[in-house]
Amino acid sequence: MTEGFYVVLSNNKIAKDVYELIVEGDVTGISAPGQFVNIKLDGFYLRRPISICDYSAPDERGVGKITLIYKVVGHGTESLSAYLPGKRLDMLCGLGNGYDMSKSGDKPLLIGGGVGVPPLYALCKKLKEQGKKPTVIIGFNTKDEVFYENEFSGISRVIVTTADGSYGLKGFVTDAMKDVDYTYFYTCGPMPMFRAIEKTALTSGQYSFEERMGCGFGACMGCSCKTKYKNKRICKDGPVLEREEIIW
Repeated sequence: MTEGFYVVLSNNKIAKDVYELIVEGDVTGISAPGQFVNIKLDGFYLRRPISICDYSAPDERGVGKITLIYKVVGHGTESLSAYLPGKRLDMLCGLGNGYDMSKSGDKPLLIGGGVGVPPLYALCKKLKEQGKKPTVIIGFNTKDEVFYENEFSGISRVIVTTADGSYGLKGFVTDAMKDVDYTYFYTCGPMPMFRAIEKTALTSGQYSFEERMGCGFGACMGCSCKTKYKNKRICKDGPVLEREEIIW
């Protein structure tokens, strides 16, 4: 984990209530796709955790670019959406464990729902670099919420689902899963989607949980959860948990 100031390079709306924020700063704390940052916003006490969508390799100073995608859901993220290029962000970077890519097999399946889609992008790129052949399923409620389809399609097969059928395959991500041949799965999204995946998935996999957090690095114990083996903190021991350890 690193802590410091990061400079906003761009902050643009890319879908309904969804923004892509690109910052520059110390990226040496990032060790795996699926980690997150915790941002201090002006005028707000608690930091906001946001998953890392993409990141560049550090230069000789340890500096690189980080892409963050977030949805405006309250006053904090609404404030963040107004930040302009040049703004300095106080940020904790490289939090959480991230995805373990060693278990993916040759044909990993990546499943994202809504704002659970972003951390799968860096994961997809890394798996592709390893010679794997990932398939990506991204699910949304409606067409105006769809984002990053083109980015994913540049590196893998991508299937888009919408609940109302306004774009892509009508239905949920689990409807698309039934026609994909895969060796392992990785997912991030809301709990109802997780429960549906758990009933559908044919292999082992990893779930990245969305959870309210206080500190973001395991000190406050506010995001603890019980697993089959021991209590874990989502911010520190997660947010990624393996299928076999989760208590549903």
